Amino acid sequence: MVCETGESAQQMVERLQKILSQWGVASRRQAEQMILDGRVALNGEIAHLGQKANPGVDRIEIDGVAVRANDRPKAIYLLLNKPAGVVSTNFDPQHRPTILELLPPELRHGQGIHSVGRLDADSTGALLLTNDGELTCYLTHPRYHVSKTYEVMVKGHPSNSALQAWRDGVWLSGKRTLPADIRLLKGGISQTWLRIVLNEGRNRQIRRVAELLGHPVLQLHRTAIGAVRLQSGKEPELPIGSYRFLKDSEICSLRSQIDLTFVNVPADMKEHSQ
Repeated sequence: MVCETGESAQQMVERLQKILSQWGVASRRQAEQMILDGRVALNGEIAHLGQKANPGVDRIEIDGVAVRANDRPKAIYLLLNKPAGVVSTNFDPQHRPTILELLPPELRHGQGIHSVGRLDADSTGALLLTNDGELTCYLTHPRYHVSKTYEVMVKGHPSNSALQAWRDGVWLSGKRTLPADIRLLKGGISQTWLRIVLNEGRNRQIRRVAELLGHPVLQLHRTAIGAVRLQSGKEPELPIGSYRFLKDSEICSLRSQIDLTFVNVPADMKEHSQ
């Protein structure tokens, strides 16, 4: 499969507030309020909340000024090593630290960056951040099975039969989980480390299965999403709380798993951490 970079990423029909958020015009909530206040027009007519548009075809205006596709911030793809206690959202009503607070101001504001999927507040590790709504949509859709790798410490020492049941799939909420790759990393009487590779992302799946099997999760750390890893080859692991830009090859790898040919990758994008 050929993975191309540039401005040829295909457009999607999406809600106006989502488009404005992804383009860095405003947050999702701010964009919704702008639409309710009558400040947003679509093809010459005042837009209404929930209305959809194709940014590559439709004319979108804010306060009478056209917002062009060229005004959209360049596509950004980041890998974050999320610390414990940080929520995977841009805003938290409980005022807990959010992932955006781990980014510098130039990425935190005006870029439309959001997480691809979630990690529990208590969990740590690999989390993708992007302003590419198309990629987010596909990577989080149940139809596409992008593998995710975890190192998990559970209470006690699971028996071979318990581990095999986990590998084969267990019933959660009336639906059986997909087969999983479960390997014993380090065992003990009071706790055991497992390497778990999942090809689906049901809500709190690892914690729920572990609880069901009688071995609650004590620690959960995600090390990879597809071919995007916190530690690759001889490179040191991305420090906790730090981020880096994805390599073009990593973006292409993610796209290839969901059969998207075109990738909008900024030519000047380099790896970075802080």
